Amino acid sequence: MKHTDRIENTRQRVMRGFRRYCAVIVVLTLMMSMAVPVFAASDPLTAINNLSTFIFGIIRAIGLILVGWGIVQVGLSFQSHDPSQRSNGFLTLAGGIVITFAKEILDLIVGTGGASGGIGGGVVPL
Repeated sequence: MKHTDRIENTRQRVMRGFRRYCAVIVVLTLMMSMAVPVFAASDPLTAINNLSTFIFGIIRAIGLILVGWGIVQVGLSFQSHDPSQRSNGFLTLAGGIVITFAKEILDLIVGTGGASGGIGGGVVPL
């Protein structure tokens, strides 16, 4: 009895040590594979514009997902004749469209959307 208990304890210790070893290897592998060199742009404004473009790309993707979900909700509401689901679907669809075109809407409000964009109508003061 005592000999088998000692073998079981040894086996459990070995397995525990092997699990720790595997966990350390996985963590180190992930750390090494995710280490990506970052090269700075010569102009800091370029880096900020690139970050802004990336963030608005993510926002556009979320908006497109919401548009798709709104279309699905509206389709399901027509199938089940549920007016509350239909209104929720149209609200989700409208919100998704607004989120999808958030950058263009902000450009129109701020006035950086090109020569004819914005409140000033593209008029250049003298």
